[in-house]
Amino acid sequence: MDDATDGQNLLTKKDVIDFQFAESTLSPKTPFVVACIPAFNEEATIARVVLLAERHVDQVFVCDDGSTDMTGNIAEALGAVVILHEANLGYKAALLSLFEEARKKGVDVVVTLDADGQDDPSEIPRLLERLNAGDVDIVIGSRFLEGGGSEAPEGRKAGTLEITGTGAEGGVKVTDAQSGFRAYTRHALESLSLIEKGIGVSTEILIKAVEEGLRIAEVPIHVKHAESSSTPSPVPQGPDLAPTSLDRLSIRHPVVFYGGPGFIISAVALVFWLWMLQIFDSSREIDPNLALVAAGACTVGLILLLVSIAFWVINSVVRVKSLRDSGHPGDEA
Repeated sequence: MDDATDGQNLLTKKDVIDFQFAESTLSPKTPFVVACIPAFNEEATIARVVLLAERHVDQVFVCDDGSTDMTGNIAEALGAVVILHEANLGYKAALLSLFEEARKKGVDVVVTLDADGQDDPSEIPRLLERLNAGDVDIVIGSRFLEGGGSEAPEGRKAGTLEITGTGAEGGVKVTDAQSGFRAYTRHALESLSLIEKGIGVSTEILIKAVEEGLRIAEVPIHVKHAESSSTPSPVPQGPDLAPTSLDRLSIRHPVVFYGGPGFIISAVALVFWLWMLQIFDSSREIDPNLALVAAGACTVGLILLLVSIAFWVINSVVRVKSLRDSGHPGDEA
């Protein structure tokens, strides 16, 4: 009897959580749902967010991203699994740590939300209901859909809409690309490979999702405004996100990105060459200014055209190799 008691005392919180995860895999009809919360110095709000989220999910993960207050301690005391960053690495790093932990545990569904109380945990069932329909891989809570709303100042809303427009350039067609209140299937988590630097992770996820053929849907949510939030304002993020979208466009569509401007510049060079020849025909003199502009434009245009062809060839080779590796050689044509 004493031995049994001693064995029970050796069970830790981690053992219990691991058992819960293992038990969930035995019943495919009941997916294991985890709320993932990146947090930095949110001791004033983390308790409420964790407690409310626990009502709608099986487990809560919190990434304490180098907080200097009691954020991590409070979350752990309330039963959350806390992933600790020794230093503040930023929102993306915290999100990646949470995703990695979810993959390790074999979680079926991940719901991400902010720790500052702006996202309402009581709306988690709304995202899960849409995800459980089975026809999508990612559900985004949008404050701009009919039935949703936001208490944020107009400037912050404008910044969010600017970023959403930037994401649209990368093929993302949603109303709220910056919403961090989302639900992901296990398939979505395993398909996403995030490598871009910077704070544009919300948009990067959507761009990668489109590239991987993941299905995305939105549901209306209500977002509160927290003056003391550590979540960065979206207003300055638009310019930071533009390079990410442009870089991706240059790689995915080199003929458009490089070839288009190259063709236009080459056409301009041709006009200047003809103009210079017309002057030479009438005066037998070469205009050095026209010759310089024509030669420069011709050089730049040809370089861009060659770069577009080179990237197109590389993309084609990579695409064929990927198809062969995936076992679908018939799709190469």
